Amino acid sequence: MTKTFKRSVIAMMLSASAAALAIAEEQKTPAAVGVESPRASKPHWAWQPVYQPFAPSVQHKDWTRSSFDAFVLSKIEARNLTPSPDADRATFIRRATLDAWGLIPTPEAVAAFESDTSPDAYETLIDRLLASPRYGERQARFWLDLARYADSTGFQNDNTRPNMFRYRDYVIKSFNEDKPYSQFVREQLAADEIAPGNQELLIATGFLAGYPDNSNSRDLVQRKYQITTDMVDTVGQAILGTTVGCARCHNHKTDKFTQKDYYSLQAFFANTAFEEKAPAKKGEVEAEFLKEQAVYNEATKTIRARQKEIIDSVREAALKYHKERYLTDSRESIFKPKDQWNALDRWVNHRLDEVTNDAALAGFLRYAADDKSAPEHSEEIVKKAEEYQKLTQELRKFQTLRSNKGSLTFTAATELGHSDAPPTHILFVGNHEKPLDEVEPAFPEGITSELPDIKPTATSSGRRTALADWLVSEKNPLTARVFVNRVWNLYFGKGIVGTVSDFGKAGDKPTNQELLDHLAFTFVKDGWSVKKLHRSILLSATYRQSSDYREDVAKADPENKLLAVFPRKRLEAEEIRDSILVASGKLNEHIGGPSVFPPIPANLIGGGNFNTDPAWTTSKDPQDYTRRSLYIFTRRSLPYPMLETFDMANPQQIHSKRDVTTTPLQALTLYNSDLVFQWSQALAGRVIEEAGDNEAAQLDRLYLVLFGRKPSQPEIQALHAFLDSHEKTIAAKAENGKLSIAVPVTTKAHFVDPLRASAFVDLVHTVVNSNDFVYRF
Repeated sequence: MTKTFKRSVIAMMLSASAAALAIAEEQKTPAAVGVESPRASKPHWAWQPVYQPFAPSVQHKDWTRSSFDAFVLSKIEARNLTPSPDADRATFIRRATLDAWGLIPTPEAVAAFESDTSPDAYETLIDRLLASPRYGERQARFWLDLARYADSTGFQNDNTRPNMFRYRDYVIKSFNEDKPYSQFVREQLAADEIAPGNQELLIATGFLAGYPDNSNSRDLVQRKYQITTDMVDTVGQAILGTTVGCARCHNHKTDKFTQKDYYSLQAFFANTAFEEKAPAKKGEVEAEFLKEQAVYNEATKTIRARQKEIIDSVREAALKYHKERYLTDSRESIFKPKDQWNALDRWVNHRLDEVTNDAALAGFLRYAADDKSAPEHSEEIVKKAEEYQKLTQELRKFQTLRSNKGSLTFTAATELGHSDAPPTHILFVGNHEKPLDEVEPAFPEGITSELPDIKPTATSSGRRTALADWLVSEKNPLTARVFVNRVWNLYFGKGIVGTVSDFGKAGDKPTNQELLDHLAFTFVKDGWSVKKLHRSILLSATYRQSSDYREDVAKADPENKLLAVFPRKRLEAEEIRDSILVASGKLNEHIGGPSVFPPIPANLIGGGNFNTDPAWTTSKDPQDYTRRSLYIFTRRSLPYPMLETFDMANPQQIHSKRDVTTTPLQALTLYNSDLVFQWSQALAGRVIEEAGDNEAAQLDRLYLVLFGRKPSQPEIQALHAFLDSHEKTIAAKAENGKLSIAVPVTTKAHFVDPLRASAFVDLVHTVVNSNDFVYRF
């Protein structure tokens, strides 16, 4: 039992008034709970320790189902309101399945839940949802938004990162296995220190390695600073829910973060580098990659061999030229003898090795051929440069043969086999060329006076382990609060703290701090179990409420902060695409593996480093076209169009909360997308196969598939009217007695009336574009 938990239990044994006084008095003395600050007598609310508050007294005790329901109900009753009645079962299972899986439920699952009369029907449903691998896929998407996950580096070259899918799969697996959140955080920050040699865990440090990167940067010292800055800002926002990054150039304007605090956090990462080509264990993915790549290698063997011959003939001069193009402070490390390297020199030279290849050395050929005043210029060099360029052009003709599925490597953090770290300085207005005082690793003074327990090893500084341990310690009040608030935001569309990544003074105040602390306290007490947290929400009376409009609630609580009505929510981009695939029967449910390239409009293809990687090479296997959106290749310079239209996360930065915009492009995308129309044809065919020739049965089945319910009488009338009208519209388009129509895609059904069948396809396409489909209620 943790210290904080023991003290809370003791407090609960006191009378309510005495306990309240004890807690209030203790909060006046931050030193007793590890939040001492020399600059304030009382820290900000979010930096005070988490305690288990007493459950409030409520009138309708029989309404509550989860331990936190009373905290919600007390706020509702305080405004003389009552909670909404339960949603009907069809609405509930659609809601819960979308929230837990990111997919709509099947009609059979809806029917089974509606007919389940057992007293634990809801528990059985929720346990089934949480036990499915679909749960891990859904939760991974929310975490990958925070981790600014992408399969490419960004910047002008936007190089492919072919092995980052392994980090994505690690996240999926962690959520499915219900890995304690505390361990999840530790592995992502310091797996190379806490589990050296364990590839499965080393991949977790992809969290730190997901930064946008410019391989052409000629100032490697600045690049190191930029990478370290990205890591600090990501940890600050994603895990601590703070805007500590605002203190990079000056003391924070609202929160008690100083520049010293910021650079003291940077010092934890001062010795961190990344091995981007660590050999991966051989498995099915690697075997398939080798098989496909062998075809390309054989076809291009002669071309590549000749290119290497050309580079080898000038390699020494080319490498010297390549190194000399870096800026002064980088060259100081690059040209220093290896036996004189310090920690910074090691980092710079490791980075140089990571970004140097024959394609980079070919720059020397262009320089020596084009610059007639260059000492290396000669007719021979000109011929070699021209030949190399022709070979490069020839090589591009074989790009379609290259495997774009996977790699033989993985990326992991490393400290290059040494425990000494480069010095970290406070930087004048954030300028790395203007260092001020040197700082050591330390936690923000406004949050705690605790000193980091750093234990270097022979091969690592131990700094990131110390930081990770503090992040998930009982003395850190933010980590649990921030995470449970994010989960609340996922289910209810708005966090208890609305600014989910800013728990500072400039952020929103909690609408119900006792509720937030109860959730955070329980989360830690339950061993940081994410599934238990999700289960408690999904089974709560708060979550079970109807979303039907209520005039009394709208007047008393127009922003629905009290949650007396369940909030409606527009589906996220991935949920829309994936649910259309589920409805059409096309979804490929394969889990994990290399990212895939479904077709995109040809005129959108751009970006990418065309010396090595085309921006978008459509996958060779059509099965890849219908994988879940989670597995679509995320290129920073070329977002997948359908997902971008519906506000997918921007992978250039930490994405804390999905935007919800309403634009004409969204409707136009669903209406005009060839893929959506093809899936609508497949859905129409599925409905006809399952419902038979009876049109009324077909309409019932369509609504059951898409909405989990049958259409109402007014909807039935509107649907029939559309079919009658649209059938005539299609017929009127005939030219010279000929008509081109799109009919349902099916191998079983026979269309007695092709015109009616074509109208039905357009009906299906229209219904897919309805609010009822793209919202969950």
